[in-house]
Amino acid sequence: MDQLGSLVGAFLLVFLAEFGDKSQLVCMTLAARYRAFPVLLGAVAAFAVLNLLAVAVGSVAATWFPREVVLSVVALLFLWFGVQSFLTQEDDEEESETLSLKSVFLSALVMIFLAELGDKTQLAVMGLASAEPPVPVWLGATLALAMTSAIGVIAGRALMR
Repeated sequence: MDQLGSLVGAFLLVFLAEFGDKSQLVCMTLAARYRAFPVLLGAVAAFAVLNLLAVAVGSVAATWFPREVVLSVVALLFLWFGVQSFLTQEDDEEESETLSLKSVFLSALVMIFLAELGDKTQLAVMGLASAEPPVPVWLGATLALAMTSAIGVIAGRALMR
């Protein structure tokens, strides 16, 4: 794939995988209670860092191991994550009632970062970065997550009305 194809592919994969995911619900919940801009900024900052980590790991793994091995490991991890999500019951109750950080930006950043660390999307970005140019993969994934976060923030603000 070329640079633009890698960016668009990463964007579409991540956008579709994250639409309606827990990070979007966190953005909705926080935006319903706090100002929208710091929530969105915190979420985007968290995703930018998470995607940078995933791209770095994927790119490094691609130089150390054959492509087939990296993609197989990512596929197995992705499958394991899917099975685990079906087997475990998550508590849908948000912990936003007891925010310990005073800054809404930091609260959003920390909540999103911890919720998404090692998530299926991060594994997908890692796999893409092992096979495609890392910068467009990072940019496409980060733009997709910024968009899903913005949709969550807008929905949260609308619920507040």
